[in-house]
Amino acid sequence: MRGLFRWSGKWWPGIIPLLILWGFAAWVSTAPLENDLSARSAAALKSAVLDRTKIAVDGRDVSLGAYAFSEEGRRDALALVAAVPGVRLVDDETRLVAEAKPFVWSAERDVVRVTLGGNAPLPAVKAKLSEAARSALKGVEVADQMALARGAPLRFEDAALLLIGQIGKLKDGKFTISDGDIALTGMARELGGRESLALALKDLPEGFKIASNEVKAPPYIFQAYKDPVAVTVTLSGSVPDENIHAVVVGAASRRFFNEKVVDNLKTSLGAPSGFVNAVVPALGALSRLSTGTLAVSDREIKLSGDALYDEAARQIQSGLAKDVPQGWQVKAEISVKPAAAPVDATVCQQLFSDLLGKARIRFETGRADIDRDSAGLLDRLVEIALRCPSANIEVAGHTDAEGEEAANQALSQKRAQAVVDYLVKAGLPADRFTAVGYGSTQPVASNDTGEGRAQNRRIDFLVR
Repeated sequence: MRGLFRWSGKWWPGIIPLLILWGFAAWVSTAPLENDLSARSAAALKSAVLDRTKIAVDGRDVSLGAYAFSEEGRRDALALVAAVPGVRLVDDETRLVAEAKPFVWSAERDVVRVTLGGNAPLPAVKAKLSEAARSALKGVEVADQMALARGAPLRFEDAALLLIGQIGKLKDGKFTISDGDIALTGMARELGGRESLALALKDLPEGFKIASNEVKAPPYIFQAYKDPVAVTVTLSGSVPDENIHAVVVGAASRRFFNEKVVDNLKTSLGAPSGFVNAVVPALGALSRLSTGTLAVSDREIKLSGDALYDEAARQIQSGLAKDVPQGWQVKAEISVKPAAAPVDATVCQQLFSDLLGKARIRFETGRADIDRDSAGLLDRLVEIALRCPSANIEVAGHTDAEGEEAANQALSQKRAQAVVDYLVKAGLPADRFTAVGYGSTQPVASNDTGEGRAQNRRIDFLVR
């Protein structure tokens, strides 16, 4: 017996290597099986919509961890893995993606990037929104900070894509969806951007509405610069439409009789109420300056420059505020151009003739009321009269031959007197001027044509 025990003691240590070899063989044969089951389980889940999927295999048992976007999707994922040949048991470690209440999504733009935040309902939607932002704003960085959550309203994707398509209209700002409510904030990139944005969002998907729109428009700018050296008036900035464009350019062409009108205006939405009724009088005020700048920003008018004489400066400063619509602000900084050197009567007459050869004083049809378009011309006539302080001047009124002679003579007299009244109001002595009406007795062109009759309706200055 003792011999047998001694033999058994020698045998026992020899079985340990056998056990190790057996365990290694079992491991070697199991690892490929587990890897195969893991790969086939992952392939089976390709059609499933999951987030953060994890698959672990122990023998023929599969542990599935994932976040599903619905209870049905979660059950389907488990069934797909269970149906993989060779899988014996599926350990369910799946969860539902958290539900967002309210479901909030946002697109925010700053100077350098667009940030997509809040929640997206599915990974594919999340990727689609990011790609749409990159496509809409080529060259602009897109930061995807969206999380995944359940609870998106119906047609969320359509609403978010529509907003992303409009983000380029913002200089900076933010679009936010909260369930079905949409909030807009920021500054539009261009004039009319706010209105264009509102128009584009009129056809939101069903169930969505604009809860607030606080997108601001950039200042609506109109400018005019009178350059006495280049003898130009340059118009720049914006006008609301082509009709008002024509009105503004036409008003400038009538009032700036001696300057070339350079039209650099463009048509843009977003003009403040009363735009044309403010800009046209402001152009009239600018026409009375020897040099000057007009800047209109939203409902604020700034006019600066040199008037031709003291009374003109006072009239422009006090009169413009009365001429523009209520609610508009006027800031006028008007100085007076230094007086030109005196001239003798002969030079004075030549200056009057040259000036009235370029433009004619206009009156309302059939009346003696001076058209406001002629204010700049009248101020030039005042400036010349100031240069010949000792000269007596006859202001002669003429009409065409249409109508009765007596009526024409009376009208011409009244129009000549209206011009004298303007000169006197400007500060010139009344005893230097005589108003004479000649009716149609001194034509300078044929009364048989419209052009000829227009030339005959005139005011002449005669130095006596």
